[in-house]
Amino acid sequence: MAAFGALAAVTAGMAFASPTAQAADPAAAAGASGAASGAGSDPSSRERAFAAASAEYGVPRTVLEAVSYAQTRWDFNPGHSTSGGYGPMHLVDANLGSASEGKGLGEAPAPAPAPVADTLGRAATLTGLSEDALRTDELANIRGGAALLAATQKRLGLPTGESTDAGQWFAAVADASGSAEEDVAAAFADDAYSVISSGASRRTVDGKQVSLVPSKVTPQAAQVKRLGLVAKKTKDNGPVDCPPGLDCAWVPAPYESLGSDPGDYGNHDLASRPTAPKITNIVIHNTEATYDTTLKLVTDPTYLAWNYTLRSSDGQIAQHLESKDVGWHAGNWYVNGHSIGLEHEGFAATGAEWFSEPMYRSSARLVRYLATKYDIPLDMQHVFGHDQIPGVTPANVAGMHWDPGPYWNWEHYFQLLGAPLQAHTSGNAKDLVRILPGFEDNRQPVTFCDGKVADSCGSQPTNFVYLRTAPSADAPLVNDIGRKANGAPSTTSVSDIGARAQAGLTFAVAERRGDWTAIWFNGVKGWFLNPVADPTAVPVKGSYVVPKAGLAKAPVYGRAYPEASAYPAGIPAQAVAPLQYTFAAGQRYAVGDLTVPTDYYRATTYSADTPNDHVDVVGQDRYYQISLGHRFAYVRAADVDVVPAQ
Repeated sequence: MAAFGALAAVTAGMAFASPTAQAADPAAAAGASGAASGAGSDPSSRERAFAAASAEYGVPRTVLEAVSYAQTRWDFNPGHSTSGGYGPMHLVDANLGSASEGKGLGEAPAPAPAPVADTLGRAATLTGLSEDALRTDELANIRGGAALLAATQKRLGLPTGESTDAGQWFAAVADASGSAEEDVAAAFADDAYSVISSGASRRTVDGKQVSLVPSKVTPQAAQVKRLGLVAKKTKDNGPVDCPPGLDCAWVPAPYESLGSDPGDYGNHDLASRPTAPKITNIVIHNTEATYDTTLKLVTDPTYLAWNYTLRSSDGQIAQHLESKDVGWHAGNWYVNGHSIGLEHEGFAATGAEWFSEPMYRSSARLVRYLATKYDIPLDMQHVFGHDQIPGVTPANVAGMHWDPGPYWNWEHYFQLLGAPLQAHTSGNAKDLVRILPGFEDNRQPVTFCDGKVADSCGSQPTNFVYLRTAPSADAPLVNDIGRKANGAPSTTSVSDIGARAQAGLTFAVAERRGDWTAIWFNGVKGWFLNPVADPTAVPVKGSYVVPKAGLAKAPVYGRAYPEASAYPAGIPAQAVAPLQYTFAAGQRYAVGDLTVPTDYYRATTYSADTPNDHVDVVGQDRYYQISLGHRFAYVRAADVDVVPAQ
């Protein structure tokens, strides 16, 4: 066990006062590592803070680092999270939390009513440090988290000590989830222990380098019973469709007639999916509203609905629609018919402030479950952002949404999905590349996050690289004719996706010059810096399409609707309108999916009991999904040839 008397340690030039002295003088802790904002020049200070707190409170360092990683990925974001949590240990301030969202380290709320967590206050009592120090200083914050874990371990009558078997801390780690439900708490502990087993290493958003070396551990999962949590939900939870270990609640979206007109109804459509239409996609959105406001909107029959909403603070999930029914969420009726929509609480322009690790993990666990159930491939052609969805006609393109935006960490998200974007790459391929710039160190300039002030975005990690008209950093950004028909260059404004090649997307190579690579993008060549020594894209296997021989260009579409002859009597044939982009001979575009359903789901009237007037019209025409630009598109198989990439 660690000594709880005087501890004198000097590690790489950083002196730690004794726990007794630090408790007596909170300023000593703040001075030991510097305020969070002032320690940015010392990338190893967080590592040393974990080591010191582990020794002081007798918590195995692997456990302490894994809990922090599962809560915040070791980040110390400016200010507090949406639930009032501060620092890498996510210490919750009761004055900022709420009864619905205030869950924090080592303070599981009672089943009903749920009190506001005050882990910041408890940590202050346990350590003798001021709450201000716990909010702003990395060593103080991590000491507070260690003190809470140690206190839980002692309360449960379990062994403590820096060298204790990490597997003996399962209950304390589960308690750190803040959940009152046993399976949810255990799932959080499973996540933390998976980090111990696999290891992790990253540079945090505030510039700290932290690593956790993989180690063998046998989690004592049965310990979770000691916490006395709710073993299962005690009330009817409706037709919730979530995997075990997720905190899911049924918050139904209303299907209601709004007047005498049978076409006047809300806020979704009944269907018989996956039989008709087939479910092929999962769409990632962010809400642009708080969780409470979002739930009010989705339960309003005059608004619109999607399938799930995820809360930022803890990853809690509200399900609104059964997967068999069609939500109105994508801005593209064809995509609506084939997709499940997940809304994530947050605002795209503020990024990491809302996109929390618990939310990423809950979302990934839910998506893995749904993808398995509906046979959806785990790639960015089938699990994609709202910003990747095309407009259905040329007039719709400019108004399509851009969420979840430039700060959603796709590379981390697909790692959590168990389908890393680095997979299936090929060092010998030359025709196709996948954009993989990394995230933490990829800080592309973004402007006007508040809509008015150019430099309001600050420096945040981003998920894309800019494309230019020539192989030069001084060349203008490429134009997106769907957004700016006058040919003006795209901009760096937070909502302008016109010149952004997003992480995880695959594109066909058009040309290479030195450290620059050009890809075909919305009908033009887009150049990005791709040095051999530090590549921002990697070669991948796959196929691309080219216009059929003799065609000057191949039309591209925003939906894969059937040919006119497929529509039965009484159902008007839907127009198949090409988009404004030019796919000319000599260009090529990466294939995303060769098995796109060709159909139109007819649902225009209210049906109280069964969707008896709802019909899925299936055609014989074939389409392929291609990577056209930031958004994908569809091409008719009759208009193109599929070529295996070299």
